[in-house]
Amino acid sequence: MYRVLVVDDYEPWRCHIRSAIQTSPHWRIVGEAVDGVDAIQKAQALDPDLILLDIGLPRLDGIQAARQILATHPGSRILFVSEHQSPDIVDAAMATAAGGYLVKSEAGRELFFAMDAVVSGSCFVSARLARSIDAAASSQLSLK
Repeated sequence: MYRVLVVDDYEPWRCHIRSAIQTSPHWRIVGEAVDGVDAIQKAQALDPDLILLDIGLPRLDGIQAARQILATHPGSRILFVSEHQSPDIVDAAMATAAGGYLVKSEAGRELFFAMDAVVSGSCFVSARLARSIDAAASSQLSLK
């Protein structure tokens, strides 16, 4: 069973994720955090197998929190779960060495697949973002 830390400042979303994860025998939530500072402290104290981390957090955003978590615990597995879809934000998030990026609106279809991929050491990016990245790359190639 894998241990999960859920980090999001929006209580209804944490409740939704908690309900989804409780349906799986492979995952167990060991803690929740509502801001980046709390996320760093709980990641160190709980040593979860996976951290589900939002980007838009109070006190310290998710990208900065991920950098600090990974600086002290480089083996931590982080899956960003955010509605931000800007290529700059996704790039900054993935540049932290996080294992993946899941668009919240795709969580119903991709949550467990993303969690499995990241905890096993693979990289995951939501299908919606992958299509956008592919389209942007194609348009850049056609401009050359």
